[in-house]
Order: sequence, then C-alpha cells, then structure tokens
Amino acid sequence: MEEQLSLIDLVIHASFTVQLVMALLVAASMLSWYMIVQRFLYLRSAREEMYSFEERFWSGIDLSQLYREGNEKASHGSPILGMESIFRAGFKEFSRLAQQSEMDSEAILEGSRRAMRVAMMREEERLERHLAFLASVGSTSPYIGLFGTVWGIMHSFRGLANATQATLATVAPGISEALVATAMGLFAAIPAVLAYNRFSSKVEVFSNRYDTFVDEFSSILYRQAYALRAKNKRAG
Repeated sequence: MEEQLSLIDLVIHASFTVQLVMALLVAASMLSWYMIVQRFLYLRSAREEMYSFEERFWSGIDLSQLYREGNEKASHGSPILGMESIFRAGFKEFSRLAQQSEMDSEAILEGSRRAMRVAMMREEERLERHLAFLASVGSTSPYIGLFGTVWGIMHSFRGLANATQATLATVAPGISEALVATAMGLFAAIPAVLAYNRFSSKVEVFSNRYDTFVDEFSSILYRQAYALRAKNKRAG
C-alpha cells in the first residue's frame, strides 16, 4: 500500500507557482488575523470610552470643566479619541466664536457643528482603518487560491504526456497539491469576510451615536449662544 501524503508533503511537492500562491495566501491570512485582533481591541476600547464619556457628559457637569478635564488628560499623554474628541472640537470652536461680538447665534452654532463634523469624520476614519484590507482579502483570496489550483491541475495533466501509463494514481498527487491552494484561499477569505461584516456594523453603530451626539450637543450650544447674545444685548 502506498503511503499517503500529508498536507505538508503536498505543499512541499507542489510546483513553484502553486507554492508562491500558497505563500501569498498564508501571508494574507496572517496579516488579516493581526488586523482582526487589532480592530477588535480598538473597537472594544472605543466603545468603553464612548460609554464613559457619555455618562460624564450627561451627569450635569459644567462643559468648561469637562473640557479642562480633557486638557489635563491630554497633558498626561492620554489620547483624546471618539466622542470626547468631537465634543472638544465643537466646544473649542464655540468658545472661540462666542468671543467675537459680531457673530450671531446661528453663525456660532454653524461653526461649532462644522468643527464637530470634521472631528467626526476623523474618528470614522480611525474606526474604519484596515477594513478595506479585510474586504480585499475576503473577496480576492478564493480567486487567488483557484488560480493556484487551475495552474497545479494544468501542470499535472502536462505531466501525463510523459507518463507511460496514464492512471488516476499518476495524476492524483498533483491534483491534491493544487486543491490545497483553493482550501487555503477559503481559509484566508472566510475569517476576513466575517470580520469585515462584523466590524462594519459596529462602525455604523458608532457613526450613528456620534451623529446623534452632534445634534444633541448642538442644541445645548445653541441655547448657550442665544443666552450669551441676549446677555450681551442687555449689557449693551
């Protein structure tokens, strides 16, 4: 009875082109797994920071005090990300525009909203980092693996031309080697697709929460801007 080839033997005895395809798929799989873990940890941290900041924001704390707390955090080297970054961008612009006596309430609010929108886009870019790579791995890996399989099968059948006896045993090892490439393509693609879909839905949830916060915070800023301008008119 002939000894059956192990998976490693199939990889070792594959043609150079198929081995190159396998190496590419292994590299793509390892890199995608690194990005999957990195994105998972980042999104979990972003969610915890968002809930923590929301609780602090709606606790009734003075907005100036909340802004100063962020300054202290930044001075200690802690990054300001997520919803707090959006808040700081809006409040900083609001404070700057409110000092200009010629600015009316609508202009102050519009400037603050514009600053928050820019900060929100920046945060969304951070959340979506590496997702394009996962999408590419998920969509292209099966085809790369299929290319390796087709090439390996072609190589096996070309070898039949020089064989004295064309049997299934002659061509089976080459076909088995080639099929490993398809399996590796699926192995790389499936986790990448699942992770991309999962992370994309999470990013959408974050984006909706950020957008809602911008609207709610804008209402607060508008009331403050209106009260400030009314106070200045009475003083004038």
